[in-house]
Amino acid sequence: MSETKNSRFPIYAVIFTVLFKLLFLLTHYIQEDAFITWRVAQNLLDYGVIGFNGDTKISASTTHLYVFVSYIFNFVFGKENFIEPLLIFNSLLFTIGTLFLSHLVLKNPLHKAIFIFLIGILPPSIKISILGMEYGLLFFLEMSLLYYGFYKGKKWVLALLPVLIMFTRIDTVIFLGIVFLVDLFWNKKIRWIYVFGGIWGVLFTVAFNWFYFGELVNNTITAKKLLYEQSFTLQQHINYFFASFGNFWGMLKVPGNFNPVTVVVLIFELLCFIYLVRQRNNRNYFLWMIFIFGWIKQIIFISQKSLFDWYYWVPQLLLFVPVLIFILEQKEKRNLWLSLLIIFYIVPMLAFQTIHSIATGNGEWNYRRTIGVFLNQYEKDKNQWILLEPAGYVPYFSELKTIDEVGLVDKQIQEEIKKDKANYWINTVKTRKPKYLLSYKNLYEGNDANAVYYQTHYRLLKEFRVKDHLKSDHKILEKIYQLKPSGTDYNLYIKIE
Repeated sequence: MSETKNSRFPIYAVIFTVLFKLLFLLTHYIQEDAFITWRVAQNLLDYGVIGFNGDTKISASTTHLYVFVSYIFNFVFGKENFIEPLLIFNSLLFTIGTLFLSHLVLKNPLHKAIFIFLIGILPPSIKISILGMEYGLLFFLEMSLLYYGFYKGKKWVLALLPVLIMFTRIDTVIFLGIVFLVDLFWNKKIRWIYVFGGIWGVLFTVAFNWFYFGELVNNTITAKKLLYEQSFTLQQHINYFFASFGNFWGMLKVPGNFNPVTVVVLIFELLCFIYLVRQRNNRNYFLWMIFIFGWIKQIIFISQKSLFDWYYWVPQLLLFVPVLIFILEQKEKRNLWLSLLIIFYIVPMLAFQTIHSIATGNGEWNYRRTIGVFLNQYEKDKNQWILLEPAGYVPYFSELKTIDEVGLVDKQIQEEIKKDKANYWINTVKTRKPKYLLSYKNLYEGNDANAVYYQTHYRLLKEFRVKDHLKSDHKILEKIYQLKPSGTDYNLYIKIE
């Protein structure tokens, strides 16, 4: 009876961890890009087309599978009520993924339970769970592949899950490739069913893009590459890497180029990994997979100047796994090690993320969302266009047709970027004549022709300022808002008829 009860500890930990993290829903911290995916899902619901603006097809979201999942939640719960159920679902999927991971690297049920909870309350885990992005689904699929495919040996999993993983995000080819290589070197043979699954995943995703959208890769990749691509010398590449890795390799993204906490944690992660793999345990098979993937994914994305922090969430967690294993399996002074970890790392990280979630949630939900709500009430004709950046909260809540600066949701602006990158914004305004412009800048400033054009054809409708949203009836919340103001000042312009 006692063994049966102990074996349920990991399941109890999953339930408790999910319930604990639901408190973060109160912060309303939802990533801007999640609203792009959700608008695509609602566009599919309304027009039967995967797009962003009416019946125009465009892969505006980075993820196809999560679009369909979001579509189902919109269909079942309705547009007004689907967000919370979907966030709970994401949190549950991610936490079940950590359960599978615990089965791969630990044996003691109590250790697994502690592992599930501690890794579940780290900053990347909280963000994966409640920010509305596709990484809860992705982590669940990746850990399911390792557990059921490579640990349990289920052949249908090896054939099917690579397809679903690739259809979630095309860059997961890195994860699938690393798993293949480690398996090949470890077992000295090729799992052809897995190779078939990987090839099928690539072909299915590329074929879907080609036959539905007329493109090989997602439009989001093409748009970002077109706008952000720059030429760097080798020395600039090296300097950029060292300036960036401190913020992205660890779990804290702080101002400045050097984060000493990250360096210390990185060294400790390496030492713990080396200590564990020297024990020649069967779990080393999976430790090599997740640790090499963590390093390779980080290096590739930092080298490509990918500054969006969600690319690094999963690698950050997987690189930290050896630390938790090392501490949980200490035979002497385990409680001391665990206490030190919790007091000096887990709790400060949780506190940091709590403050960050409250402040950023205020800047996104209480501030940026209000711009969309204002436009929704002000403009009743939803066929009117707005030019802005980014294409998340404001388009979602305003329901207006949207041209974004990067070209994620509108391909026509990409043509303007190709023709004249320096002046593509004003050229788009002159060519497309959107009714609304939402800009970080004062478009009337300056004595050039552009300022004259804006003054002649657009009037300032409303100013939106971050400072106006840093107050609260709760003094603690107000202090947090002012400690870390989140958001950008905007000017909203309307075309003069």
